[in-house]
Amino acid sequence: MAKQTYATPTEQRSVTSYPARRGYAPGVVYAPAVSTVQDVIDIHCHAHANQQDALALAKFASQSGMKGILYKTITGGDDPAGEVRRVKQALDQWAQMEGITPIECWAGGLMAFDGNPPSVEWVTRQLDAGVIAIWFPVFNHANTLSKVGGKPIWWDAGAAPSDHTQPLPWDEALRVGHSLTGEDGQLKPVVLEILRVIADRDVAVCFGHATRTEIYQLAEEVSKLGITRGFIDHPFSPFVDLEIDEMAELGSAGLMLNFTYDELSPLLGIDPAKMYEAVRAVGVEHVTLSSDAGEPLFPNSVECMRLIRGYMEAFGLNAQELRTVSVDNPAHIVGLDR
Repeated sequence: MAKQTYATPTEQRSVTSYPARRGYAPGVVYAPAVSTVQDVIDIHCHAHANQQDALALAKFASQSGMKGILYKTITGGDDPAGEVRRVKQALDQWAQMEGITPIECWAGGLMAFDGNPPSVEWVTRQLDAGVIAIWFPVFNHANTLSKVGGKPIWWDAGAAPSDHTQPLPWDEALRVGHSLTGEDGQLKPVVLEILRVIADRDVAVCFGHATRTEIYQLAEEVSKLGITRGFIDHPFSPFVDLEIDEMAELGSAGLMLNFTYDELSPLLGIDPAKMYEAVRAVGVEHVTLSSDAGEPLFPNSVECMRLIRGYMEAFGLNAQELRTVSVDNPAHIVGLDR
């Protein structure tokens, strides 16, 4: 059976997009602050080296009425919780002077960000420091390297920093990247132990760029351990690449499907009508919306939240459903509903 494509050709996309764009009228948007992101929580934001500035973004989000940002990555990656605390302290001082309510700021921990393999010790140290969400490997997962390649300097200190490979053969990707399963095809013992730590701490966990096989095994373990804050990022992306019926299946198993502006951007080109179709198939009770922004080719995260919410509202989500996927469900992921 041929694989479904969700990057709809322009001549077909225009048929669904024009009624949506002509019908969507939330009111005049006044720059610079964004007026349609009240109470919104972005659970997937990047602010590490050469990306958007974490403090400037937090100020803009506060001016725009957002509730909070979970920084998946941030400058000072060895101690993300400490860096987020420094951002929050500066933000609170600024907000007091400006008479603005500051957003909440949370730190995420990205496994293998430093190149080292996943370990219980690293996860425990990050959680002790104040991280509230753990991501399994992403850019240097073998799955990513096999789909879009990577920068050789990640595994070869002598490589030119600007070099980028083509997609790697699986054996080569596995040699230089990370995997959550062993030679027996089952989740590695360290992965199982990490999940037990996450369950004990009642924090959020994202499956990262896991393969389809890994995703289903992780989903089974998450359910078995009673983890309620598990989510799958950008399910349309080439790294995750789930069919809509698979997204619905994983949502019914208790996971959140975290759709991102990255998927809608020109860089990935997913048809927003197909994303809306997926949201309906999964059910809003198992959906979150986030930016996955930070790179200079994207708008800032606040604007990305306005855009993805706008697309989903234009295609059919009502006000309460929009609040569910961008306020209430993200609040559960970051623990505000405790």
